[in-house]
This record gives sequence, structure tokens and C-alpha cells, in this order.
Amino acid sequence: MAKEFHRADRVADAMRRELARLIQHEVRDPRVGMVNVNDVEVSRDLATAKVFVTLVGEDDRSKIDISMAALNKAAGFLRTQLAKEIQIRTIPRLHFRYDETSVRGQHLSALIDKAVQSDQSKAGDSDPENDQDSEKDSDD
Repeated sequence: MAKEFHRADRVADAMRRELARLIQHEVRDPRVGMVNVNDVEVSRDLATAKVFVTLVGEDDRSKIDISMAALNKAAGFLRTQLAKEIQIRTIPRLHFRYDETSVRGQHLSALIDKAVQSDQSKAGDSDPENDQDSEKDSDD
């Protein structure tokens, strides 16, 4: 069965690629910093677009807020530049959002690593007789 693609999905993909290039090469605001465009969600009527971004190497919430404000301020400029590159009748209004999924992923990864280390340390403290029994079972 063929996968269904909506026009909004195709527009979102084109916008994601072009916005990544524009932010890197055209935005001159030093408050923006190094930005990764993770995803773009365009409404079905192509009126608005949520642009999900992360800031490379930035964990300070106040600096993230400053960068997001600068990106939202540059939204009009970016929309104008998109209109030159993407051939559609109207370019959606851009709303930049900080994408916290990578932060959550790193936090979950740290929790998993901590749990694994805890299990390994408990396994190292286990009864030596049980370890010998398991060795005998593996020899059989």
C-alpha cells in the first residue's frame, strides 16, 4: 500500500532543509549561535509552521531563551528568504520552539547508565557460592 503524503509534509521537509541553510549562512545575529533545525510542522492550511530547533552545546536556559527570542525576531526575515527559495503561493508564519527531546533523551540515557552501573556493582557484591554454581552449570 502506498504511503500517503500530504502537501503540508512536503512543504515542511523543504522548509526544514532551507531554514537550516538560511540560519547557518544568512542570520547574522550573534545571539542565535549554532542551531540545528530538527523538525518543521506545517498546519494543513499552510498558514503556520512550528520550527523545532536545538542549540549546539548550550544547556543554560537563559541563553536558550535569548537565542529563541532572536530566532523569533528573525522569523520575518527568514520567511522572506524562504519565499525566494520555495515556490509556493504563501509562506507559513514561522514560530520557533526549543526542541527538548534531545535533552530528555540524554537524561534518560544517563538514568539507564546509572541503573546498569548499580546492577553491575550489586552483581559484583553477590555471594561467591552462587557464582561457582553458575560455573558448574555452564560446564555441563
